Amino acid sequence: MTKLNINGKQYDVDVPADTPLLWVLRDELGLTGTKFGCGMALCGACTIHIDGQPGRACVTPISALVGRKVVTIEAMSADKVGKAVQTAWTDLGVPQCGYCQAGQIMAATALLKQKPKPTDDDIDSAMSGNICRCGTYGRIRAAIKRAAGDKGAIA
Repeated sequence: MTKLNINGKQYDVDVPADTPLLWVLRDELGLTGTKFGCGMALCGACTIHIDGQPGRACVTPISALVGRKVVTIEAMSADKVGKAVQTAWTDLGVPQCGYCQAGQIMAATALLKQKPKPTDDDIDSAMSGNICRCGTYGRIRAAIKRAAGDKGAIA
């Protein structure tokens, strides 16, 4: 039995220690907002926060998370910065297919918590590991700027 802190709640999960967090979230806990993309930590669809830093749930074994705090997309609406990012995403119509958006929002929220007023280079660097097949990168950047308080940001 492994104890995990996810979105501020304690969970006891009975799976092998090398089970990736993604499958525990989705299959054991019913938290399906975190998506499977590539399974190799290359696309960013499975981005979550581990102790406030972005991480990839598809390659992170639950044994590495004991005593750490995990936050998923399901908790973003209760987070001040996460809510601002989600609102900006909606206001600017960022998603097309939407598949990558949970990971994009998680990466953007982590960026804004570290750098509340990011430059374009900061945004490019922080978001470079998150792939959007629909190519909404311009709107993603504009939404990050909007969430940071730049009301003039446009897609």
